[in-house]
Amino acid sequence: MPLQLPRMQKGHIRFLISLCIPFASFSASADPLAIDSFADMSIEELGNIEITSVSKKPQSLSDAAASVFIITNEDIRRSGAATLPDALRLAPNLQVAQVSASGHAISARGLNGTGSAPNKLLVLIDGRSVYSPLFSGIFWDAQDVMLEDVERIEVISGPGSTLWGTNAVNGVVNIITRSAKDTQGALASARSGNIGSDTAFRYGVTVGGDGHFRVYAKSSHREDSSLEDGTDISDGWNKNQAGFRMDWDHAENQLSVTGNVYEGDIGQPRPGSLSVTGTTLALDTVSISGVNLTANWQHLLDNGSKIRFQAYYDRTLRKVPPTFRDANNIFDVEFQHSLKPIGRHALTWGANYRYSQDEFKSDHPSIGILPEDVNQSWLSLYGQDEISLTTNLNLTLGARLERNDYTGYEFLPDARLAWKVTPHHLLWTAVSRAVRAPSRLDADAFIPRDPPFLLNGGPDIRSEIATVYQLGYRGQISSKLNFEITAFRNEYDHLRTTEIDFSGPFLVFANEMEGSSHGIEMWGTYQVLPQWRISAGATFLNEKLELKPGSFDLAAPDAAGRDPSHTWQIRSAFNISHDKEFDLSVRHAGELSSPEKVPEYTAVDARFGWRVRKDIELSIIGQNLLGTEHAEYGARQFRSEIPQAIFFKVVWQP
Repeated sequence: MPLQLPRMQKGHIRFLISLCIPFASFSASADPLAIDSFADMSIEELGNIEITSVSKKPQSLSDAAASVFIITNEDIRRSGAATLPDALRLAPNLQVAQVSASGHAISARGLNGTGSAPNKLLVLIDGRSVYSPLFSGIFWDAQDVMLEDVERIEVISGPGSTLWGTNAVNGVVNIITRSAKDTQGALASARSGNIGSDTAFRYGVTVGGDGHFRVYAKSSHREDSSLEDGTDISDGWNKNQAGFRMDWDHAENQLSVTGNVYEGDIGQPRPGSLSVTGTTLALDTVSISGVNLTANWQHLLDNGSKIRFQAYYDRTLRKVPPTFRDANNIFDVEFQHSLKPIGRHALTWGANYRYSQDEFKSDHPSIGILPEDVNQSWLSLYGQDEISLTTNLNLTLGARLERNDYTGYEFLPDARLAWKVTPHHLLWTAVSRAVRAPSRLDADAFIPRDPPFLLNGGPDIRSEIATVYQLGYRGQISSKLNFEITAFRNEYDHLRTTEIDFSGPFLVFANEMEGSSHGIEMWGTYQVLPQWRISAGATFLNEKLELKPGSFDLAAPDAAGRDPSHTWQIRSAFNISHDKEFDLSVRHAGELSSPEKVPEYTAVDARFGWRVRKDIELSIIGQNLLGTEHAEYGARQFRSEIPQAIFFKVVWQP
């Protein structure tokens, strides 16, 4: 029986606000139970965290000419997050909106309503791209890791297409797990509350003199959510996942191999019947499963250059009765060569090949993707030159040539200029071209499945194009304060629309929308006391989308720009003593005005952690503590109201 929580009274709210004063965010620790260890890291050391997502090779965060926010292992632990979307809420440069008990819409810098789901954010897990060729977006209900084993999550807002390829239009999220060397021994965690539960176990061992290995398993459950009027919508879910990681480091060679297998069942939101082209559908439980294997080998050459080879296989299966079944097999190989600097130049080049076998089976005559079985390939060649113009001024020029089966070759150039004004202050600017290549849904969707068609696919579909201009600053204002701010302007062309084909007459997918967006994103961290750190961030966004002459899709501009004009958050962590800690976060999202109004909301989350013994940590986690349920995304008749939640968690690590 779910635990019933009382509504928060005004006195409780005042009490929570008074507790906001001790409010901070710490970074990664090798020991998840070591409360004090990372609190000793200075603001300067935080700015020098090594990242890899901006240039595809290690570099200091303070030198990166991009808008980057780092979510550390300690940030995740102290937030009480249980899923990847929960953890991504920590990044102020992302919009994370929960749609149902399992569904999320996540984007950076707008266009969180494009098409059927956000499709301009590239997400990687240990180098493996997890976007679906079916619709170019992310099935967030299928993406999971053991959060205790995450080293960091690098969140880049802005394009990354030159190094990462198509679909890295508005951002890149790179989820990096810790080496098996850093996760030796046993760790077990259990979390339970009024809306669900999670359990996980991990064990790591040494293999020979140079190798380390770990295995893990986790299980999660969530209760059904409800609509605004309290109606149950049967969207609860259960998911089980297991995996391993092996790391081998010897002389000039580094090898890592990771693998995961998962299965789950997800209730489909069904407050009533769903009708497609006049036919009522009975919504049954969705089943998901998958297996993936990734190998990454790096070798340091005698001349100081480095080569890297990565290959992965990813199989996913999704059954959505009574509409469709989709099985996808992806094979991906990549080679990269980082040359030893030659004078003022540091060159990196690489090649990537991706092959997909998609088997789509329609189970209902109202919906079809034709042909059902398709093999696709993507081939790309990229290069980047980092040029030291002066001691403090660096110019980075890069380009990628990528081929896909729908639109042929795409050219993705990028130029970035970084000026290190002082050792602690960086000014940078960039101009980039990025594209979102068509997916199967764009080109091959038909309604109904058999002719005569109402929707006749997208026979002339094109890639969606973004030209992006950025200007940013990152600096350490003092020994206690760092700050980052970025201004951006995105100019879009060939955005997807649904048009009338008068020769049919049929509906077809086309590219008759254009527009622009501009905004500012900023965040900073302040070390108030040695045991107390505050972090805050905000984004401001203005979008203007319009149809091209002759377009009939009047709903497209409002539907695509499903984004708040502003969001902000404040996070804090306070070490009460050597064995007790208190964390609090306040986050706010502005109103969504289309296609149906989603009111603005403010949510308060809190956590109290107590290290009872050296090997045991207890936590009490509260979510949405203001006491007012709220919606975050979607049409009123389907969207969940996010409830209050209380969880109790125990972590054991001998």
